[in-house]
Formats: sequence, C-alpha cells, structure tokens
Amino acid sequence: MWTNSRTAGASLRILNHLHHCCGHTGWRRGTDGRYRGLCRRMSSSGPPWRLLFFGSDHFAVESLKRLTSSWTSSEGIVESLEVVTLSGNVPVKKFAQQNQLPLHSWPPDNLDGRFDVGVVVSFGCLLHETLINKFPHGILNVHPSLLPRWRGPAPIFHTILHGDTVTGVTIMQIRPHRFDVGPIVNQELHQVPEKCTADELGAALATKGAHLLIDTLTTLSERLAHKRNQSRTGETFAPKISTSMCWIVWEEQTCDNIDCLYRAIGSRVMMTDIGWYFFKQWQTVEYHSYNPYLCCQIPLRTMWMGKTIKLLDFVGKCHITLSDQRRRPAPGSVSYQKESNTLAVCCKDGWVGFKTVLLKKRLTAADFYNGYLHQTAEGLFVSKKRGTEARQIRENSTL
Repeated sequence: MWTNSRTAGASLRILNHLHHCCGHTGWRRGTDGRYRGLCRRMSSSGPPWRLLFFGSDHFAVESLKRLTSSWTSSEGIVESLEVVTLSGNVPVKKFAQQNQLPLHSWPPDNLDGRFDVGVVVSFGCLLHETLINKFPHGILNVHPSLLPRWRGPAPIFHTILHGDTVTGVTIMQIRPHRFDVGPIVNQELHQVPEKCTADELGAALATKGAHLLIDTLTTLSERLAHKRNQSRTGETFAPKISTSMCWIVWEEQTCDNIDCLYRAIGSRVMMTDIGWYFFKQWQTVEYHSYNPYLCCQIPLRTMWMGKTIKLLDFVGKCHITLSDQRRRPAPGSVSYQKESNTLAVCCKDGWVGFKTVLLKKRLTAADFYNGYLHQTAEGLFVSKKRGTEARQIRENSTL
C-alpha cells in the first residue's frame, strides 16, 4: 500500500525503469543448489553472458559440460544457460535434464531480449538470419578443423581419411544460408597422433573445443573486434560419410590409403538414437555436424565369387614371403598366414591384413580359409566394379 502519491509515483518510475532496462530474469544456481533470479540489462558488452546452447551429440556435450561448470562456479563467464536440442533421446538432452538446464525444442521461440550469445556445437540444422539476429553478440560455432580446411559435415573423418598430420578447432560466427563460412573468432592447432582413429581424434578435439570456447567467451568483445574472414586459399569440403566409401579398390589403393580408410570409418563401434535417426534418413535429411557416435561400424568391403565380404579387425601392413618371387601377385590376391591367423590381401603397393571377415556369419581368418578359400581356385578379392562386371559376364555366358 502506497503511503502517499509522491512515494507511489517514485515507486512506479523505478518499476518502469526496471521494466525497460531488464530484458530477462536469468537464473543462477548457488552453492546451496537453489536457483536465484537475476535481473539483467537487455545485453552486455562483457561477461557474464546469457547463453543459449544448440547441440545434439557427445561431441557437443563436452562444450555444454564446460559451460555448465562455469555457470555453477564463480568464474563470472556464464550468467544463465539454456539449451536447444533436437527431438529424441540425444546426449545433449540427457545431459541438460540431468543437470536441470532449461530445455527448448527446435525451433525455439520467445527469444527476444533473453540472451546475449548463442553457441552451436554439432547441432545439425541451418540457423536462419531471423534467429541469428536475436543475439546481440551473434552465435558462435565450435568446428573441429582449421577452417577453411574441411568445411562440411564430417571434418574429423576426412582429416583421418586424407592422412592430415595437423588439424585443430575453430570458433567462428554463424552466418545464414551456408555452413562453416563465417568469420574466425578463435583458432587452435592440434597435432594428429599417429595411427589414431576418428573416435580418438574426435574425443580430443571435443575437449579442446570446450576449453577454447570458454577462452573465447572470456574475451569475446575483444575477439569479435579482431575477427577475420576465412581465406579462399586452402578451402576443402568434408562431405558426409556414406557406405559407398567402404569399398576397397585393390588396384588403386595403397597400404596407407586402406589404413587411413579403416581408421576413418572402419573402426566405428557405437550408435546413438540420433545416429539411427540420421542414418535411416541419410539421403533425405541435410545433416551437418561431426558426430563421433553418428553411425555404427562401417566395415571395409570387397567382392569374392560374386558375394560381398566385410573385412574386420584390420592389422595393417603385412610382410609376405611368396614361394615364387618372380611372379607378381594380382591386386586382391589373398594369402592365409597360419602363424598369425591373418588374411593378407595384395593392394597397389603391398599387402594388408585382416583377422576376421563377415560372410554369412563372422569368421576368423582360419575359419574362412578352411571353410571357403582352400576349397576353390579363386583366391582373389575383387573391387565392387570388377565384381559386377565379372558377374555380368558369367550371366551373359549362360544365355
């Protein structure tokens, strides 16, 4: 109850001032675990920031985990943190629920004046200009490559596939209409460990990206003032991985080529809900993000006697001693190595080995040799194209 009109007028002016100056009541979790309301200006020129996070998979969880840690601590970088994710039981959604982070479905609404900065990590959907413009300081993206190298949905796969020795993480600003073309805000190099898989590299870059994101947010205004456009030199595109890539061409691929291919796609072992979703709709959904758990193992494949053979448990380059040194084996020739229980296959510049194959069922090298290979004179794996041609010749010869 107002004591007099002067007091009432003053109080109303204060309320109006608060109404116009405070765009959002954020929430911070205190040391006692309780959430407290915080009144903020419409936007800020420096931290702590009101953040809206867009993400889906395990790679994104690493950055969200680091932001959550900053939010619940006294670092002074994150004032409020909310999450946008896709439908389904994706890792980011699980983490947000476990840590009581406010969740938004895609596409989000009612964002006007509520956030300072957006953060996108492995999200998968193109953000439109009207959404980007709702963030006074734009939307940052954590991308696991040294842009402009390996723009596109599968940068880590292509880093391994092409034998890159150096990669890194880029923090860039999102731009509408196209993926991965925005100005670079921060960037850090990463040496690719020898013989590492896409999973292993992805895990390392997820951690590095999370720390680089915090570093960027700490001095965001300064970094935005010195952001730089991506160079046109060194542009490469990293298209999404498909099963067509797993067919070995023995005549054209070297031992190193096959080794890189296996470490890029042949060692995949996990699958999440979002992975199944996009895997089933691979040709119809424009999916953009590195997802270390996007798809299950994609075995390397070849043809044998008109059948598809999946090659598992790759052991790398083999050193084979042939009985006839004068005879050069044809690419695709198979030699069973009893001592190591390995199938050695001849490629362009040497031999590579596999411990297991999948025909009708999973077979060890010894099982395949004893049950199939030694019973026929055709000890040759052929490329898919050559296998198709050979099958057509056999079919035509019976007409």
